[in-house]
Amino acid sequence: MQSPNELEGKRIERALLRRVRYRYVTPIVCIEEDGYRIESPCCSRNIDPSGGPVDIALLKFGNPHWLLHFKDHANQSWVLHSVTGSLSEALEILLPDEERVFWP
Repeated sequence: MQSPNELEGKRIERALLRRVRYRYVTPIVCIEEDGYRIESPCCSRNIDPSGGPVDIALLKFGNPHWLLHFKDHANQSWVLHSVTGSLSEALEILLPDEERVFWP
């Protein structure tokens, strides 16, 4: 299994600059034991009325696929959204967030 690393974390950070939603905040990529967690200030205040940081996405490498999760904030759990063949493919789903599941 591939281990999360700082270089790949920076790649995700650079990709997040191309996102569609909430471009005026700065998301943070956190290296987790088994992947990368993205958190961002809650601009919509739908999840955190004070605008504090909320979980946006969890990217896990599940040999040979990437697993993209969104946060079910009501249940405080991660939900699998997509299984992709590469990190780039996972980011292409996350960045536009057409279903508005990642940036609620």
